[in-house]
Amino acid sequence: MLQELTIDNLAIIKHLTLEFADQMTVLTGETGAGKSIIIDAVGLLAGGRGSQEYIRRGEDKLNVQGQFAIPNDPSFDRLLDELGIDHEDGTLIISREIHRNGRNTIRVNGELINTTMLRRIGAHLVDIQGQNEHQRLMQPETHLGMLDQFAAEAVTPLLEKYQAHYQDYVKLKAAVNKKQANEQQWAQRLDMLRYQVKEIEAANLKPNEEDELTSERDRLEHFQQINNALQQAVATFNEGEAPVLDQIATVMDAINGIADFDDAYDQLSKSLNDAYYALQDVANEAGSQLDLLEFDDGRLAEIDQRLTTIGDLEHKYGDTVKDVLAYYAKIKRELDSMETAADDNSDLEARLKASAASLKQLGKQLSQVRQHAAHELAKRVHQQLQELYMSKADFEVHFANHPADQFTPTGIDEVEFYIRTNPGENMGPLAKIASGGELSRIMLALKTIFAQNEGVTSIIFDEVDTGVSGRVAQAIADKIKVIAAHSQVLCITHLPQVAAVAQHHFLIKKGVHDNRTTTKVTILSETQRVDELARMLSGEKVTQLTREHAQELLEMAHPHQN
Repeated sequence: MLQELTIDNLAIIKHLTLEFADQMTVLTGETGAGKSIIIDAVGLLAGGRGSQEYIRRGEDKLNVQGQFAIPNDPSFDRLLDELGIDHEDGTLIISREIHRNGRNTIRVNGELINTTMLRRIGAHLVDIQGQNEHQRLMQPETHLGMLDQFAAEAVTPLLEKYQAHYQDYVKLKAAVNKKQANEQQWAQRLDMLRYQVKEIEAANLKPNEEDELTSERDRLEHFQQINNALQQAVATFNEGEAPVLDQIATVMDAINGIADFDDAYDQLSKSLNDAYYALQDVANEAGSQLDLLEFDDGRLAEIDQRLTTIGDLEHKYGDTVKDVLAYYAKIKRELDSMETAADDNSDLEARLKASAASLKQLGKQLSQVRQHAAHELAKRVHQQLQELYMSKADFEVHFANHPADQFTPTGIDEVEFYIRTNPGENMGPLAKIASGGELSRIMLALKTIFAQNEGVTSIIFDEVDTGVSGRVAQAIADKIKVIAAHSQVLCITHLPQVAAVAQHHFLIKKGVHDNRTTTKVTILSETQRVDELARMLSGEKVTQLTREHAQELLEMAHPHQN
């Protein structure tokens, strides 16, 4: 439900803040006062197309902001979770800015989103029925969705099952088509992948192997230098007439002998002892390394060959061993997939045929459910049309099946609404038979039926009653009132009968301030409502009789308030 709406710099509206309640709110006023601009603002919050032309002259940007109570709809909760929008407090605050430079900024509870996301959110919050909304009825491709919406409880589970099978069918069909269209290319790709996988697997690469081999090769290539250095170290430390360690030991003994005489000598003694034992460890390690040192000319050739193999693979498949292994993992997955498909090629067509048969059976079941629902929908539409003074009209839902081997994501049905408005005439497509006024009433009949099934919390009627009067106007008012019992309704109207049934009444006026046209909205009291209804009944000249008539309209619309 829309709770609050703030508009800044939209067309002739400088600034406007409106609070909305549940049930029905009507907006009335002279043509051009700005009623439809308010609806345009709500449309922008629901993901409608924005334009720089909407920005008030002389301003750099427009801003609209709305506060909505979140509907009790698990699917909507899942959508908000998917988009990362916090909704624990049950409220959504949507803001949208449109700048003259073309920038479009949208936030929902502080999170930046794009227009596509906003449309997905808005579809759960607002349903705007404009003056030309009945043109949707002129598009037969929308009729199936309307029927499914009417029978959602029975249709949705079966449709979801059908669509899951449909996805499998599409994948199988694509695989068969790909195989049949390009078997030679498929075989060439398969052979190449097998060769590459085999080549990389034969190399048995290890992640750090190249670095380790390079280090080992360097040691072997510099064997003589390493050997000479280690021998010199061992000889210097431990051999000859005056081994270094023996000389340091002699010095160490001498310094240790004077360590007790002064702290400086003691520190010198400690440092010398540490140095001696450290050098002794170095001498021992040098001797150990010298004992381990071994030159293997064959091993050097083996390392060179191995590094050449690794280099060749890196030249083909990646800059490093890590890259080669990543490429291997990728092509191995593709090869496994292709080999599985190749193994299945013998029965791929058979699997596709079985999938088509299963899908056709589900499509028939779905069609049967829809046909049953279509019969019920036709009865209820006929009942609503009777109350809208189209009692002679007949409404039917016509079905046509797609060809046996043609499936769509929505099933095997093509659905179109048919109508006969006059007795003795033939039933025909609604788009070709119904007049504009009849389309408006049929749309309202459908909206009345769907009101209890829809999850949308706010329905907006933007002058859908244009071109009707008298008893038809009263019938339309009654229908909108029924819808308002299940959803919040905002309605722009020029009909006093429709305005009278609303629980809340906003009067829209425009005026001139500082040589600029601005829109002003007033929430009418009961007395003010009588005056406004009287104006709608008689025009500018309001008499006591028209006021009495207006008062009677209100009393008839809300008898419980008397």
